[in-house]
Amino acid sequence: MIKTRAALARMKPYVPGKMGEGVKLNQNENPLGAAPKALAAAQEALAGAFRYPDPTATALRERLAGLWTLPADHFLVGNGSDEIFRLLAEAFLEEGDRTVIPATSFSYYRIVTELMGAEPVVVDLQAGTMDLPAMATAAKESGAKLLFLCRPNNPTGGIFPIEAFERFMAEVPAETIVVLDEAYREFDPSDFPSEQLVPRYPNLIITRTFSKLHGLAALRLGYGVAQPAIWAPLLAIRDPFSINAVAAAAGIGALADEAHIEASIELVEEGRTFLYELCAELGLTFERSAANFVLIDVGRPATEIAAALEERGVLVRPCASFGLPNAIRVTVGRPAENEAFVRALRAILAV
Repeated sequence: MIKTRAALARMKPYVPGKMGEGVKLNQNENPLGAAPKALAAAQEALAGAFRYPDPTATALRERLAGLWTLPADHFLVGNGSDEIFRLLAEAFLEEGDRTVIPATSFSYYRIVTELMGAEPVVVDLQAGTMDLPAMATAAKESGAKLLFLCRPNNPTGGIFPIEAFERFMAEVPAETIVVLDEAYREFDPSDFPSEQLVPRYPNLIITRTFSKLHGLAALRLGYGVAQPAIWAPLLAIRDPFSINAVAAAAGIGALADEAHIEASIELVEEGRTFLYELCAELGLTFERSAANFVLIDVGRPATEIAAALEERGVLVRPCASFGLPNAIRVTVGRPAENEAFVRALRAILAV
């Protein structure tokens, strides 16, 4: 009998949102679609499909460097930010090492930890966001190699202020690498100067994605920002051509599409308010969100509500896999999509 690595025996695979047609509010996609300038750049890049891509996406890194006012060698472009999480685990974790991860949050932090035979030290959220003092303590007591933060958090949408983060970084051991996942950062209006943090903290990595704001989820494109010493081992082990040329070109186009960026942020701000008002009207508990989704407690098994919504042509994310059996996560859609969700939910709840 063929045997797999022992670490795989305890791992649970990532559970994606359900694929399907209709009103799709379950994967935090941009309802406006891909940025038009990104699509134009991708189309132009297809002409060179017979050539191997630049393995480090130099042009995209240089564009990011200009936006962040940092040198280009501070950026690592990945096949989604997920690739960066996996590379960090492969480069820095050995069997028996520990990471600190939040609960409830993005499950891939646990997956990459367990992939390497390491042990996740789980710290519960506080008020929908990271319990930073408890996570710093956990890192010190466990000797954690990696610590994962999510801001805004998925699936709660919660955030922590810059002052709390600075106190946290002062407490975290210098040998613990802090990974700050900012997949939804562009939807957060709070003052959190990410671009000023990397020069101050040698053990900090910030990750971003093109899947949410820019509407490029299908192209799998993300990036990390850190001081170059952190990237050196990852560059040695990464797949040589993990970033395809079409995605890299689309990323450059997306960053230049200011109209799409502004429209996407405005749509989310208005849609969140719409969903808050709905929940208040129906007497449903919800989390105020700094992301492009709202977490709603429906007061009964969420899988049943999600199935009933699907029968009415609306897809939402039941959050049992996040450890929240009575909650659904609803992506902000276009106004007509938000209204379709409301009609369907009212019918199910008979309100």
